[in-house]
Amino acid sequence: MINNSLQHPPLRSDVKTKRRKSRIVHRFVERNLIHRISYDKYREKVRKVYGGRRGALLTKFSSISGHLQLGERLLRKRQFDPSGLRNILDIGSGAGQILGHLLKYADSQAQLTGIDISHKMLDRAQRRLKSTRVRLIAADLAQLPFPDSFFDCVTCGYVLEHLPNAYTGLAEISRVMTPGGRLLLFATEDSFSGAWTSRLWTCRTYNRRDLLGTCEEFGLTLAQELWFTRMHRFFRAGGICVELTKSGENHSPSPPISECATLDGHSTLE
Repeated sequence: MINNSLQHPPLRSDVKTKRRKSRIVHRFVERNLIHRISYDKYREKVRKVYGGRRGALLTKFSSISGHLQLGERLLRKRQFDPSGLRNILDIGSGAGQILGHLLKYADSQAQLTGIDISHKMLDRAQRRLKSTRVRLIAADLAQLPFPDSFFDCVTCGYVLEHLPNAYTGLAEISRVMTPGGRLLLFATEDSFSGAWTSRLWTCRTYNRRDLLGTCEEFGLTLAQELWFTRMHRFFRAGGICVELTKSGENHSPSPPISECATLDGHSTLE
């Protein structure tokens, strides 16, 4: 006799139950500090985390986890090709990981600007990169100190996680991008591994579909989903990594431009 249970896929209710259990575990593991305290207090906490011992070890963490090498692979294999770009902003530069890749693979004439809210991380990036091509600025994604339609490319690596919601950050990113400009976006996904990442780096996570829907609201349309390797694609691992394009219409209001001053050859927010 044929076992009919082998002839049919699991019931939809069983799938929903598994997903519900997964969400419960995810919520238990994820550190949701960002929604429990004020944004000012949270931002100061993030500064301390990245300005402290964990921030000092960030490059080593990235290297051990493979993110440093895998991130470079995206540019080396031209999955994301920076050729022809002239003015690139890197948001949340940290120790300069993405800026280091851009120095290698972007055109030599391209202007490179990096921002971070941590002065200590910018100091580490400056020492690591040792390049006069890169301008480093202490700034907050929530209020970028640049005029509208200023950059033809923005890279944003694991920064939106440090905002209570994506709207503020995406509005600012869209504002400073030129029509047709390109955005390389990395974000921590609401998976089990993403929940553990949130505990380590005091950040939140994002649902992939919801985040891309929010991007659309600000005229940032999906050009391609990127995966570090075929294995990452198969298991849908490695977090959210996408290239988006800015439409011709400006979808976000223009907040006042913050004033900048130059210290020791580098711009920094006052």
